[in-house]
Amino acid sequence: MQDHEQEKWTAARYAQRFVREGDVVGLGSGSTATDALRLLGERVRAGLKIRGIPTSRASAKLAAQLRIPLITLDDAPEIDVTIDGADEVDPHLRLIKGGGGALLREKIVAAASRKLVIVADSTKWVRTLGKFPLPVEIIPFARALVARRIAALGASVRLRKGTRGEPYVTDEGHWILDCRFGRIRNPAALAQKLSQTPGVVEHGLFIDYADVVVLARGSKIEVYRRKR
Repeated sequence: MQDHEQEKWTAARYAQRFVREGDVVGLGSGSTATDALRLLGERVRAGLKIRGIPTSRASAKLAAQLRIPLITLDDAPEIDVTIDGADEVDPHLRLIKGGGGALLREKIVAAASRKLVIVADSTKWVRTLGKFPLPVEIIPFARALVARRIAALGASVRLRKGTRGEPYVTDEGHWILDCRFGRIRNPAALAQKLSQTPGVVEHGLFIDYADVVVLARGSKIEVYRRKR
């Protein structure tokens, strides 16, 4: 494995200690969350009894292959623990998520979770959010309006494209604008402005969601907990 791939696996393995027998588990999306999901699958094959709520069609497909029993929020409106990844994490445990396109379901599952555990390799830790472009999920009809409003906030805005140049479509049938703000000095204020913009379905700023961040640096694990 390359160094960062090994870090992802190390963080995913450490995060297993947060999942206990009988838990309802939110199943994150993305490469690091996929590592955690595969490790959960091994534990299920060894006898662990859990039920999973996936954050994307991709994680649902993988969980089914791993024979992890799946349910919905209608079956269990509160999730014991969710293990997910992030594109950026700052020292206040604020996140940028959505690089994989699943930010809407990820935020819904995070909101329903008693504990959100974020697994990350060392490249995801930043002093200030914003190096990674901020994904904003939008209604296609509102693209022009939303793009102008976000550009007025100081960002360069690009419509995410699929493999053949067509607009990328999320699991819920929306589009994503990738917005480069540079350093986001006040994530909470930006999150509020984006949420108030007509046509915005959700954005990738996750503020006061992460309870625990498991960060791997080489073979070492650093664990950060949100102060309450």
